[in-house]
Amino acid sequence: MRRLALSTILALASVSPPLTADCMSLINLSFPNTTITLAQPVTAGEWPMPAGVFPNQNPPFCRVTATLRPTSDSDIQIEVWLPDRDWNGKYQALGNGGWSGSINHNPMVLALRRGYAISSTDTGHSGSSASFALGHPEKLIDYAWRSEHEMTLKAKAIIAAYYGSGPRHSYWNGCSAGGKQALKEAQRYPDDYDGIIAGAPAANWTGRAVQAIWTAQAVHQDEAGYIPPAKYPAIHNAVLAACDSLDGVTDGVLEDPRRCHFDPQALECKGADAPGCLTPPQVEAARKIYGPSVNPRTGRPLYPGLERGSELGWATWAGPQPLAISLDYFRYVVFEDPKWDFRTLDFDRGVARAEKLDAARINALDPDLRPFFARGGKLIQYHGWNDPQISPGNSVDYYKSVLHRLGGEAKIRDSYRLFMVPGMAHCGDGDGVNVFDMVTALEQWVEDQRPPARIVASRLRNGQTDRTRPLCPYPQTAVYQGKGSTDDESSFVCRPSSEPRL
Repeated sequence: MRRLALSTILALASVSPPLTADCMSLINLSFPNTTITLAQPVTAGEWPMPAGVFPNQNPPFCRVTATLRPTSDSDIQIEVWLPDRDWNGKYQALGNGGWSGSINHNPMVLALRRGYAISSTDTGHSGSSASFALGHPEKLIDYAWRSEHEMTLKAKAIIAAYYGSGPRHSYWNGCSAGGKQALKEAQRYPDDYDGIIAGAPAANWTGRAVQAIWTAQAVHQDEAGYIPPAKYPAIHNAVLAACDSLDGVTDGVLEDPRRCHFDPQALECKGADAPGCLTPPQVEAARKIYGPSVNPRTGRPLYPGLERGSELGWATWAGPQPLAISLDYFRYVVFEDPKWDFRTLDFDRGVARAEKLDAARINALDPDLRPFFARGGKLIQYHGWNDPQISPGNSVDYYKSVLHRLGGEAKIRDSYRLFMVPGMAHCGDGDGVNVFDMVTALEQWVEDQRPPARIVASRLRNGQTDRTRPLCPYPQTAVYQGKGSTDDESSFVCRPSSEPRL
């Protein structure tokens, strides 16, 4: 499909009145391949939220829903929320998770309360399975990248119709699959957004699927290697005993887990199997969880393993069932067989097939971000070191690929910064700090030319903040200065890491 510029869409749109339109009049908007299905005012406090999540606190807004059909097999649903008052003049698009078959309503309320016009999409299907892709290649493309771009163009046009002018600045904010969408936007459509937040991006979608099956085979090929979740705390505590103090602070968190050389053999049972030890097959399975998947013929590493410190979340990959997101990828996209058995994956021919089929369709690995940076675009990427679903090494690998492609840190530091979050799991939670405001950091960078030298993060327990720490731009890490509370971010400075290797 030929890409339509925003100016072209605005020229094609029929709006009455053209300036600050009444909400319900937006139902009459006309865009190519688009049907506006709802334009309805929502009063303050009317939007239903789960208990405890901003109850009755939504400001009044205009809710617009639309169906986009860029191809004959497309059925992309989008929502655009427009603040009735106190619009900040900016637009924020929100990403999805997993196979992304729903509008992301809850974070839309948070962005609305900050004054943003917001949009979200179901990426062209409903539900959390990849079964939609079977026999529907255009729907898979909609999911992979087209729905986000089409949503962006139409959302900007709707914003311009309602307020009489388009947004001053446009931002993307997503984690997991939403982080992958973020990178895809920067790579494929550099003009769409001024600033992008890519949290724990599933950039190497193929690689993550391979690693999940690699782990599933390690623990389920003959079941002797299966590690019961009851043993996870023993492994985690052994890791902390071996490595927690390496960063100068004993606090239950590894600042940089790559410094940790813990070998699961240290927990090998001396006699019979017991809750606090690992059998020899379990030791080998744990080593495989930490290590990368490998092509057995060439020896090529395929995707990084999980880091030391992630053990409490191992059920994601090493539980009773393989990760459904990855299993679906092979069943519905690669082999087109809903009954495909993960135990049969050949890490040579099967992986080659997956990589060839993707051809940069879902994967967001293109390191050439020069067009995005050239127009002034800013990219903040973050990832928890304890992430048990998307290997944090994936973020480091992508950052380094951009560094290499563009010619070194000096070429990207004014446009791209990666923040690795010690102790954080997937997009949040974990033993470390996991609450931070990337949106404000990105706004200050884009609008005030103030790059984030450090971002203060907090840890909440029982509803109270019990720790703050600085997040440092990679490859820097937070280093304790030797005085002051180790739970206070002011006691730490950001210093370059020596980038240890296992």
